[in-house]
Amino acid sequence: MDTLVLPVRSVIPATPTTRIVRLDLGGRSFPFEAGQAALIGLAEHDARVPYSIASAPSETAGTGLLDFLIKFEPSGRWGHQFEGLEPGMRIGLQGPYGSFLFPPAPAEDRFLFIAGGTGIAPIRAMIRQALLSGVKGQMKLLYSARTADDFAYLPELGEMSSRNGLQLRLQVTRDAPETWHAARGRISLAQIAPLVEDPATLCFVCGPESMMADVPPMLLELGIAPERIRVEEW
Repeated sequence: MDTLVLPVRSVIPATPTTRIVRLDLGGRSFPFEAGQAALIGLAEHDARVPYSIASAPSETAGTGLLDFLIKFEPSGRWGHQFEGLEPGMRIGLQGPYGSFLFPPAPAEDRFLFIAGGTGIAPIRAMIRQALLSGVKGQMKLLYSARTADDFAYLPELGEMSSRNGLQLRLQVTRDAPETWHAARGRISLAQIAPLVEDPATLCFVCGPESMMADVPPMLLELGIAPERIRVEEW
């Protein structure tokens, strides 16, 4: 597949450890679907790693900008390749890839999104695309992060909650201040059950490996059919 070389338009802090890296398509077309990923890396190097696209297709079509949520961490995992990234630097991009998609015309009218950490990126794209394209139905988001400071897109999600009816539930898995009154600990059946009012709910799950292993069986236990459980897979 051909590689697009795109300049970095901006690098925006999202949390203390993550950044929204915004690439400029420069008038070029890059059709993709909400939930898909791309392989990206510094243009001068051959290495490419997969990252979910955080912008909704309708947003990118209108702005010409393509967003990725990247965690910068010293562990040597993928994010370390982008340390020092600044506007004007060039990124090589290939894609899109993946079958973790929000359908353009879903038969369901109830949607449950479960995200952990940077797994919010494709989920954010799906929710935003559903709202922009006028999808009718009830949308719920259960979003888990390590600490209260690790929720990316939180102001935007709060706005979607107040203005667009998104039912937002936050959960901290590790340290939380005394002022934190939402759920704590790993996501369990007790947190998910109140969000599943109808077995005909279309569910999307994206997060750490432990979440991806634990959550789908819980959804099955709550009566969700396997074909209505979508998980991100590379």
